[in-house]
Amino acid sequence: MKGLVVKNTGSWYTVQADDGQLFDCKIKGNFRLKGIRSTNPVAVGDRVEFDGGFISSIEDRRNYIIRKSINLSKQSHIIAANVDQAFLVVTVANPQTSTTFIDRFLASAEAYRVPVVLIFNKTDLLDEDERRYQEAMVNLYETIGYECRQISAETGQGIDDLRPLLENKITVLSGNSGVGKSTLINRLVPGVNLRTAELSDAHNMGMHTTTFSEMIPIPSPSQLSPFTSPLSPFTSHPSPSYLIDTPGIKGFGTFDMEPEEITGYFKDIFHFSKDCRFSNCTHTHEPGCAVLKALEDHYIAESRYQSYLSMLDDKDEGKYRESQ
Repeated sequence: MKGLVVKNTGSWYTVQADDGQLFDCKIKGNFRLKGIRSTNPVAVGDRVEFDGGFISSIEDRRNYIIRKSINLSKQSHIIAANVDQAFLVVTVANPQTSTTFIDRFLASAEAYRVPVVLIFNKTDLLDEDERRYQEAMVNLYETIGYECRQISAETGQGIDDLRPLLENKITVLSGNSGVGKSTLINRLVPGVNLRTAELSDAHNMGMHTTTFSEMIPIPSPSQLSPFTSPLSPFTSHPSPSYLIDTPGIKGFGTFDMEPEEITGYFKDIFHFSKDCRFSNCTHTHEPGCAVLKALEDHYIAESRYQSYLSMLDDKDEGKYRESQ
């Protein structure tokens, strides 16, 4: 049988067969012998073949979002597969999302050809200084070429403007813990009722409320009433639009990138790199480096350049964990 992986709880996978039935499956041990160096060789969004409660093979992926595994630095963790786009939910306060985290996510998405929309949440909580900082960040990333939206999942501000972006697409939702992903999904998908939590008072960090990845169908307006269980197929006209909810992540370690490739994953740096004197320029010290000149002239943001340097420095195995 063939089907779509719609939920991953770690050791078990929920597969929706092509006829709409749901099956709980495990993977056969030989998956780990096929050169898939991943903590989760099967990911939500994968098309698979399965039989007797075991997944036997995975169809070729058209793309995926991947990062270095936190605990096993030589392995990867696939966040989601076969997606049309990613919504990266960020907050400038309560908690603050670092620009290093944003840039690492964007670079990884570029590497695997996944378009990203930056969703700036909790806009309603910002004071005047924080609002100015958010506007500056939006201006920076829009200038680079990334679509940005400013919303409040709590109040509903800007939510309706997101709905057209989700139509007929599979969208993976990612971001640090505590940025409001579950609240956003509850707004976008009436009736799903995901659990949410307050920030940890001690460190103003988010606490994990989503502990597994899950694909949630987004109903069309005609399907909003009545609404069936999020993981059950609609009895007619299956939704062509899905959100993939993922656990909150602190750091974003890049995986399987060669230093000379990283420039190409930073749109703004790559734009100037074509004018460097040397074709193998690392943009760190070389004479005639157009990137360093653009940085000096403020055509490249210092934060972006520092993110680029941090990715070059990923040979230091634990380095990326500092970017939280």
